[in-house]
Amino acid sequence: MSALEVESSLSFSHIALVASTAELFSKTVEFYLGLGLSTVRQITHDKPLRDVAHSTRVVSEAWLHLFADRPENCITLRIIHAISDGAEIEAAKNSVRIGLATQNTKTIKDILTSGGHAFTVHADPKTGTDRIATLDPLGNDLFFTLQANTFSLPPSPEVKPLRISEPGTPIEFSLGAKAIQKNIGILTSGGDAQGMNPCVRAVVRMAIARNCRPFFIYEGYQGLVDGGAKIKEAGWTDVSGFLALGGTMIGTARCKAFRELEGRRTGVLNLIKNGIDALVVIGGDGSLTGADRLRAEWPEHVRALEKAGLITKENAEKYRTLMIVGMVGSIDNDLASTDMTIGACSSLERICESVDAILSTALSHQRAFVVEVMGRHCGWLALNAAISTGADYLFIPEAPPSKDDWEASMCKTLKASRDAGKRTSLVIVAEGAIDRHLNPIKAEYIKDILSTRLGYDTRVTILGHVQRGGAPAHFDRFLGTMQGAEAIEAILRAKPDTPSLVIGMLENKITTQPLKEAIELTGQVAQAIESKDFARAISLRSAAFSKQLKSYKEIANFNPDSKMKLPEHLRLRIAILHAGAPAGGMNTATRSAVRLCLNRGHTPLGVHNGFPGLMRGEITEFDWLSVDGWTIAGGSKLGTNRDQPTPQLGAVAYQLQKHGIQALMVIGGFEAYTAVLELARNRSQYPAFNIPMALIPATVSNNVPGTEFSLGSDTATNVIVQATDMIKQSASSNRRRVFIIEVQGGNCGYLAVVAGLSGGSTTVYTPEEGVDLSRLQRDISHLRSRYIKELGRSEGRITLCNEKASQIYSTDMIAKIYEAESGGFFGARTSVLGHLQQGGTPSPLDRCRANTMAVDSINWLQGKCWEAMDVPNEDNIRLPSDKLKRKYFPPVYSPLSDSAAMIGVIGSEVRFTPVEELVMRTDFKRRVPRAIWWSAARQLIDILCGVGVDIEHGGCTTVYKSCAIDLTADDLMRLYGRTRRLSKLGGSPTAV
Repeated sequence: MSALEVESSLSFSHIALVASTAELFSKTVEFYLGLGLSTVRQITHDKPLRDVAHSTRVVSEAWLHLFADRPENCITLRIIHAISDGAEIEAAKNSVRIGLATQNTKTIKDILTSGGHAFTVHADPKTGTDRIATLDPLGNDLFFTLQANTFSLPPSPEVKPLRISEPGTPIEFSLGAKAIQKNIGILTSGGDAQGMNPCVRAVVRMAIARNCRPFFIYEGYQGLVDGGAKIKEAGWTDVSGFLALGGTMIGTARCKAFRELEGRRTGVLNLIKNGIDALVVIGGDGSLTGADRLRAEWPEHVRALEKAGLITKENAEKYRTLMIVGMVGSIDNDLASTDMTIGACSSLERICESVDAILSTALSHQRAFVVEVMGRHCGWLALNAAISTGADYLFIPEAPPSKDDWEASMCKTLKASRDAGKRTSLVIVAEGAIDRHLNPIKAEYIKDILSTRLGYDTRVTILGHVQRGGAPAHFDRFLGTMQGAEAIEAILRAKPDTPSLVIGMLENKITTQPLKEAIELTGQVAQAIESKDFARAISLRSAAFSKQLKSYKEIANFNPDSKMKLPEHLRLRIAILHAGAPAGGMNTATRSAVRLCLNRGHTPLGVHNGFPGLMRGEITEFDWLSVDGWTIAGGSKLGTNRDQPTPQLGAVAYQLQKHGIQALMVIGGFEAYTAVLELARNRSQYPAFNIPMALIPATVSNNVPGTEFSLGSDTATNVIVQATDMIKQSASSNRRRVFIIEVQGGNCGYLAVVAGLSGGSTTVYTPEEGVDLSRLQRDISHLRSRYIKELGRSEGRITLCNEKASQIYSTDMIAKIYEAESGGFFGARTSVLGHLQQGGTPSPLDRCRANTMAVDSINWLQGKCWEAMDVPNEDNIRLPSDKLKRKYFPPVYSPLSDSAAMIGVIGSEVRFTPVEELVMRTDFKRRVPRAIWWSAARQLIDILCGVGVDIEHGGCTTVYKSCAIDLTADDLMRLYGRTRRLSKLGGSPTAV
């Protein structure tokens, strides 16, 4: 807390003080810092700058600030070291008188005494309290009084400070400052990836909040070897704006010198020179391997440097260990022990944007396109791009074609789709694609095959480095931010014998893993491919990889004579219905379900306009082409609404019986959940409801129980983050302006929290926390202090407000309170995104999730139907008079509660939970689940925007509870062994 408390009636003041020498400048800055002023900015210019306020040139300058309860009463000092025509200027002859109000003169006396500064004490005749008078190092009169005074005071005869010839010996004033915990270097290495900058931002700000000193190491390992200006301490504002920037702002470069022992030794010397005892490395497996090698050699390097006299014995003892924490920045998503790497999601976004555009011209000209995407040893990008764009054929390194004459199989498959009426053909090929003999498969060769054998007008598009470009998608910002924060926590928890760690993500949980074993698992993928053990290569990928590959092969193409065709007696009539508000991914899920049904011989039926359409019998049979192009279509092609079946349950039962519907797939949000629950609860009255029913959650609000992600939530978050970027740009152009952005979500704060973290929101208002005056006062005070300290370098800022965060404080009211209480330091505006969040092209993540959920739902419905079709022999069984034997019911009759279930993504696993079981997990009044998993993200928003953080000196009063799960080498071996399970990852979400 500041040593000075300025009374509220003191008017806002500003003054510039000029020091004639560098020594005097330093002494003056230290003097005022000791009195409790805060550093806003301090800089020494490379070249003296002409000052707009003086006829001199400024060498160094410091802006110091003393904050008051009311911002208009604050005091700002600008202290400059100036020269005139290259020479030191003469000391100022006319001093100023600076008066400060304080409630605690004893503290001031103690500070001045400890600093060796002479002072005099005078009684104030009006109040009977003491006045303290002294001189600052520049000779300016400075006195403290209980009374409020204007900044520069007229002469006062009763207060005469004692003139001293020499100021006391300057000391470092430390008003309760904590010792720095760690000096942490940050570097990015290898290929750039979107999401690296958000990760760097989180590392820097979390380090400062945890009382550590972060250092940028520019240009990767090359900067580590070069040292000097390539290693620089990072400040809070140095990472402002990083969230929306692609690539890496601190640079990356190849470094031959670091591959040699002497180069690494030079890097060690540069780290020790800067006092760095921990290193955060963001890069691919090669970069992380280099970091781990540096740590292994560290003791040897330190001994050699001490022996050569390049470091002292004390430094050798102090820096005897180096902690390494890595994060994987790779668009290929090729680290074996993590489900997603930083940059992969954004790269997939770029691919899908490009392919979506290519498909429009392909459709116009009936062309075939062969698109090459990145992925030397990993087919994740190619596979997910193929699923997301509805590609007809796919080549990836982990699963080469099973036949030597794959060209003939490809041509037969593509021709079948064209014969069915498809106008285009799309082939996705990974750059590392191979055949089963390890011969490369190139895009140009595929093009030649399609042109010569099928006569298709074929084009090749190699996307190249466009896949690395552009602003990071929401998920990469979210992942990079969460992992960056956990990297600092891992460093602070580490002990000297803690192995080098890598921060990953498994089953939607942030993990810390031993770096060496994680890299070894990744290396095994390439080894498995080289030895033609493709099954092992696939098993080392994420748990979803093999499932995605299998489902893609089943639904990619029209196969009228498919071996997947089921016997006639096992074929089903499956209805698909949309309910609730539209959400991205609804159409993708419908397309995947329809095409899988057709290839297996089932009859897919589309129910138009939700449950009212079902009551009216608006049901049509799908064919292959009826869902063509639905992969990239937003909204709901079938039509949807929020109406429930309750008023006309009899009509619903009638239509189900009339159309012979044996299974029902409902895609929607909370309304879909309550509707399926209502049908299940009325099975005893309506026999037609005794069919398997699968619910696929699809709502931008992500407010249904039984799943961590609903279809549409990623698309909506992307829309919010993109809008936030644009609005923040407008706010920054106007400098001192805050936008309050209202987002959807109902009574669930998911959208506000995750988009707030990804978009750099100053704070968020959610229904879970609510809004009250004390909260508003805290946030306004924080904003005010930041704008005061920025002094003309103000940023635009945004706050996300959930539409139901408060019944009293609406978005407009919050904006008005912000502006009224800002003290004139910033203005406030509002923006309501509204239904923009429900529209647009579905994001690739939503498309992939939709495909997985739809395929799994059809498989589940199949199984439940076939179980129900197994009629027992009841000839010798006597039943009560009010019950019928099973043989009198329809072929599919499933009255058990487990046959009406919601499919959910829990971690990386897909689970089916009976809707009756979900009742206990649901707050029906508020229409939300009773548990959430994203609470850690809410804590980070406050910390990373500076709430409770001492930005200048380090430290934080805002509590952050680490959410990472620590995995050992044995855990990884178990996870990628036969069981593929790990109990550590099975934790439940946090209860609200």
